[in-house]
Amino acid sequence: MKRLRITILDLVTKGPTKRMYARVMNPNLASIMPQVVAVWCEQAGHDVRFICYTGMEDLASELQGETDLLFIGAFTRSAMTAYAISNLYRRQGAVTVLGGPHARSYPQDAVQYFDYVLGFTDRPLIQEVLRDCAPSRPIGRHLTAKKQPVDLPGVKERWKFIEPTIAKAPTIKIVPMIGSLGCPYTCNFCIDSEVDYEPVPSEQIHEDLRFLLQKIRRPKVAWHDPNFGVRFNEYMTTIEEAIGHNKVDFIAEMTLSLLSEPHLQRLRKNGFKAMLPGIESWYSLGDKSKTGRNIGAEKVQQVSAHINMILRYIPYVQTNFILGLDTDEGAEPFELTKRFLDLSPGAFPAFSLLSAFGQAVPINLELQRDGRVRPFPFHFLDNNKSMNVTPKHYSWPEFYDHVVDLSRYAFSWPRILRRLHANTGVIPKWMNGLRAVSSEGFGRIRHHTKVRGLLDSDVEVRKFFEGESRRLPKFYEDRIRKNLGSLWEALPAGALMHDQNAYLNTSQAVTWGSSLHRSSSQVRCQ
Repeated sequence: MKRLRITILDLVTKGPTKRMYARVMNPNLASIMPQVVAVWCEQAGHDVRFICYTGMEDLASELQGETDLLFIGAFTRSAMTAYAISNLYRRQGAVTVLGGPHARSYPQDAVQYFDYVLGFTDRPLIQEVLRDCAPSRPIGRHLTAKKQPVDLPGVKERWKFIEPTIAKAPTIKIVPMIGSLGCPYTCNFCIDSEVDYEPVPSEQIHEDLRFLLQKIRRPKVAWHDPNFGVRFNEYMTTIEEAIGHNKVDFIAEMTLSLLSEPHLQRLRKNGFKAMLPGIESWYSLGDKSKTGRNIGAEKVQQVSAHINMILRYIPYVQTNFILGLDTDEGAEPFELTKRFLDLSPGAFPAFSLLSAFGQAVPINLELQRDGRVRPFPFHFLDNNKSMNVTPKHYSWPEFYDHVVDLSRYAFSWPRILRRLHANTGVIPKWMNGLRAVSSEGFGRIRHHTKVRGLLDSDVEVRKFFEGESRRLPKFYEDRIRKNLGSLWEALPAGALMHDQNAYLNTSQAVTWGSSLHRSSSQVRCQ
């Protein structure tokens, strides 16, 4: 096999940024799989250059150099940046590969701009790409493994790629680890709901934690598990046997159903400092929040008491909400969230707008079939800049009125000051204050307020939201042009918009084709 010059690019963000929160946190948001692919490529005997783009680097300078094969890992919010970079590399004769959440969610679109688009990715799949390494145009190849890999290179093997990435963080430096893949819960909006739960071998966790203690005085580790601690006792025993008690600061996303008081006591004993439980809705998902059949105000009271208990053991808690679910109607869901903020002032609220990411989950087929998915550019599909699903029980102006009102309430100065007063420790206070006054608080209020105004003042915007026009409003095009900067000129023709019903159309084509040719191979939609 020819020795290849390989560039691997992890797109943490979609463009240049000078925001303080991004400078502090973006290097800590690096993905694990680009690092894994880098290890596999080196083990196969190739030369690897690894770039983690956080928005602070000069991307044009970083991307200079000879490359035979380019791997890009990207979320959907960075898809246009990835498309433009792929276009530049293909012009220079390189072969390009896309992986990550966008590749899994929108393969039908991505194959127009990459030679390979990868779904589930394991070592044999990467080896296939390395062996082939051939242009595939005008339509690229969509490859996927049968399931997520369990045998992943650990922190020790990935360290040469982790170390320069976290070095970019000026203060807090967080090492990414993973203890399991997939999730046992079946939330119909989550990309991991269809992925079988698989724990990483405890021996690897042992090795990684011991290795980190040799490299960093008191490491900070973020578990990238979709839902950490499903096998709680096994996890805690593994950590305790590997490093003893309270030698590493841990961050994890866990369901409220796992966060009982005995579990919280053990988590605190083992150094867990931040927790990100999902509340999502006041009317559904009671199994995750351990509220059973309680809904509405009863669920608010129960969840609030639970969150306050967590805060007695874990100093930093982020509560995750999804706005615009089909179970929501009228002002009540938003007023209930305000009530929760009053009852649990120490928790940082993270609000996501309901979004349907291509073929990420089966319910997206139903939404596309019902004509409820809007073709918002990928650039804005980051769970908060746009909602690409028409609300079931709200007009667009009504929905944004509620979103703006709730955001202003959550990030008003009285709420911010109450949150800081309720927090313990310097880092939780500092992080909550910074997040509130940056793009996650004040920034989103400005954006949502602008969109709400355009729904009344800009006919193009209103028609686009209502599905009366597919023409991209100037407001959105100007934002994309500004964010992409010099990459705007490299954006391929047609990449500005996409077929929001590609999953539905592909599924219908597969069904039709299989009914005529039972023996032929079928398109695999993971």
